[in-house]
Amino acid sequence: MTKKDYSTPGPSRGRGAKTLDRQDRAILNLIQRNFPLTHRPFLALARKTGMKEKEVLSRVQRLKDLGIIRRIGASFSAGAVGFSSTLCAARVPAEKIEEFVAVVNSYPGVTHNYEREGEYNIWFTLIAPSPEKIGEILKEISRKTGIRKVLNLPATKTFKIAVDFNFDS
Repeated sequence: MTKKDYSTPGPSRGRGAKTLDRQDRAILNLIQRNFPLTHRPFLALARKTGMKEKEVLSRVQRLKDLGIIRRIGASFSAGAVGFSSTLCAARVPAEKIEEFVAVVNSYPGVTHNYEREGEYNIWFTLIAPSPEKIGEILKEISRKTGIRKVLNLPATKTFKIAVDFNFDS
C-alpha cells in the first residue's frame, strides 16, 4: 500500500475532487490524451468547451493548485527514444526519508517517488541515457544520502501503458 507520493509537491491525492463541476470535468477529459498542439492551446480548449480562454486558464491553474492536475506534458517511451528506465527500491530509515527523497527528486530523470510499507519503503522510477548512467546516478544517490540498500529493477516487459479517467460521471 502506498503511504505517500513524493513525486510532486502539493496537496495530497484526491483532495478537491468534490469541487469538480461539469466544465472542470470537460477540461480534464480533453487534456488527458488530446492536449492541443497549437500556438494557443487554451484557446483551442475554450472553443471545444464553450468557455473563454481566460476561464480555461484559470480553471487549469486552480486544478493544478488543488493537486488534481500534477503536470501537463508529453509522455515518451524511454526505449523508443534511446533511453533506459528502471524501478528502484530503497531501504530508508524513517528519520532519513525527507533527506533521501529530496536528493532523489533532484535528478531530472526521476518521474515517480513513493513511500510504501515494507522493508524497502521508498520506490522511484528513473530514466537516463543508458543503463550505465542509471548505475552512476544510483551510486551518487547512495553516496550523497548514506543509503546503501537501493535496488535497481529494470523493466523487462511493459504491462501498463497509460490510464485515462472518465470525468463524465
